[in-house]
Amino acid sequence: MLTSIAMILLLGLLTGTIFSKLRLPSLLGMIIVGIVLSPHALNLIDPSLLYISADLRQVALIIILTRAGLSLNLTDLKKIGRPAILMCFIPACAEILGAIILAPLLLGVTTLEAAIIGSVVSAVSPAVIVPRMIKLIDEGYGRERHIPQLLLAGASVDDVFVIVVFTAITSLASTGTASAGSFLQIPISILTGILTGAFTGTILAIFFKKFHIRDSVKILILLSFSFLLLELQRRLEEIIPISGLLAIMSLGIALKQRYSKLAERLSIKYNKLWIAAEIFLFVLVGATVDLRYAAAAGIFAVLFVVGTLIFRMSGVAISLFKTGLTKHEKWFCMIAYTPKATVQAAIGAIPLTMGLRCGQTVLAVAVLSILITAPFGAICIDNLHKRFLSTQE
Repeated sequence: MLTSIAMILLLGLLTGTIFSKLRLPSLLGMIIVGIVLSPHALNLIDPSLLYISADLRQVALIIILTRAGLSLNLTDLKKIGRPAILMCFIPACAEILGAIILAPLLLGVTTLEAAIIGSVVSAVSPAVIVPRMIKLIDEGYGRERHIPQLLLAGASVDDVFVIVVFTAITSLASTGTASAGSFLQIPISILTGILTGAFTGTILAIFFKKFHIRDSVKILILLSFSFLLLELQRRLEEIIPISGLLAIMSLGIALKQRYSKLAERLSIKYNKLWIAAEIFLFVLVGATVDLRYAAAAGIFAVLFVVGTLIFRMSGVAISLFKTGLTKHEKWFCMIAYTPKATVQAAIGAIPLTMGLRCGQTVLAVAVLSILITAPFGAICIDNLHKRFLSTQE
């Protein structure tokens, strides 16, 4: 396993640096490293590391979402108001609708199978969006209209919404029934996640003010509580739904509200943790990609992915209606809200393992959505923010 870790870190750093020098997103190089090292290509990653791959990717998400929470100002979120709420579900619903319309025509599946495909591809990737929005916040781009905060908050809740919808639709496909309670879990998990994270962050802020501890130790405490929040989600899922990742982000927001000086110091340390976490995240995402499925999908699957992206961008435009944003700012939001990666890598194979007839098609489209949208979205964000957003230092 140690050899595999060394290869992931060294090759991930090398390709990431090369791609950055070429003015391409470093994550693209990391994903390519994962594809090359994966069991589907050279098979150089230790199976024991792949076995815990999902957990490692989740740790990386914990780091970047905590960092996001430590960067978000609650006052800014309140100023955004209606668009922030709409961005949490309107673009995803628009993309699922697009999948229901396009998939039967292009992929030859039933309406229910199209809905399953849509629920897989419609989740935006916080791993791609969040670090870039944090960077824009730090550099002052879009600050006047709080555009990075809008996209950052929306991307975090979007995943919660889509995963619950995916669970309900796959349950309908496998059992033939879907209860209203399945969809009621969406607002409940969001609300309980926010409240649980806010409570935990408030308690930790009080604790850190009362007891003098080194910042490095505080990071360990924060990480431990983040892991416990995810475990709480797992333990209580049959009783009450809680979004663990949303709770982690809320923890960071609460800590910033209660102890802003500490939040600023911890943000710097989380940035350093992200250097290694980003490599593991995107290399291991690449390791889940089997190019055979992408090749077998054909041109119609590519057209499907592009078509659903148009629906998603239309959903963003609807969410931003009458917000006062300029045309360029709206276009930036529409394009920046397209990248897919982590959720598709996590749930793309589930319909296949469930034995659903559309399983292989779902996996192929999930793979294609990662390969097309992650580089596209990252490249556009990195290259368009200076042209489309105003800056305030």
